[in-house]
Amino acid sequence: MDFPDVNTKVVAIIGNPIRHSLSPIIHNTAFQAQKLNYIYIAIDLVTKNLPKALEGIKALGFSGLNVTIPYKEAVLPYLESLSEVAQYTGAVNTIVCNNDHLYGDNTDVSGFLSPIQDFQLSGMPMTILGAGGAARAVAYALLREFNPQPLTIVARRVNQAQKIANDMDGLGHQVEVSDFETATAVIKKSRLIVNSTPVGMFPHVDETPWINGQIFSPDQVVYDLVYRPNKTRLLRQAELQGATIIGGLEMLIQQAAAAYRQWTNHEMPISIVQNTLMNKFCPQ
Repeated sequence: MDFPDVNTKVVAIIGNPIRHSLSPIIHNTAFQAQKLNYIYIAIDLVTKNLPKALEGIKALGFSGLNVTIPYKEAVLPYLESLSEVAQYTGAVNTIVCNNDHLYGDNTDVSGFLSPIQDFQLSGMPMTILGAGGAARAVAYALLREFNPQPLTIVARRVNQAQKIANDMDGLGHQVEVSDFETATAVIKKSRLIVNSTPVGMFPHVDETPWINGQIFSPDQVVYDLVYRPNKTRLLRQAELQGATIIGGLEMLIQQAAAAYRQWTNHEMPISIVQNTLMNKFCPQ
């Protein structure tokens, strides 16, 4: 490994907490594989310092940032321009820095869609568990790509779920809202169920957003955005009932690859990155 020098380009991820992030492993593995003079670092950022940090990346000549919880929405007022996806989802996970211009994008959408492109899902009932920033990106992706009939957002905070539903009105599809207590019938009828909550993520691997795993069936696809472990308790429960399961690792890599392309103008070496993560950081 070459040490950074004065010509090394810097990319970072900001969030709080950030210690669990695999993004530095993903990007630094790719940089090294392609012998690019870049380095990727993680910054555990205190909320009050967000405006200063965004000004700082301009002053320091960073190539860009990834943004994670809790700043995906908070960064919006400090960016000079946004992609269409970022505007609609109201969240940014990727920033490209070009001199003093900060451009925000949301690569979670394309990353999320990648593992399900080949499934027959158009017009089918679908359910999203959770109503945070990830749920907003998932809702946008499903409405644009598959026209679910209907799409239901299941959340403990129903008002937050309703806000997502209202914000998606411009896409021309009705989005329904339910709480967890009344959602069993909705989930049973859904072709695709997506967990957009962090429940079940390491180290809390025995937790699940949905206690009754016996409601799943072989004709369903259950997709958990949690990537560590790659097979969460929710997915293990669904698999026991014959459902097709998808872990969050592929989405993690694909959203990273879309950001990597914008910073470097190179295609990420997906297989190298995936093997590194599966072997060292994301056991089943």
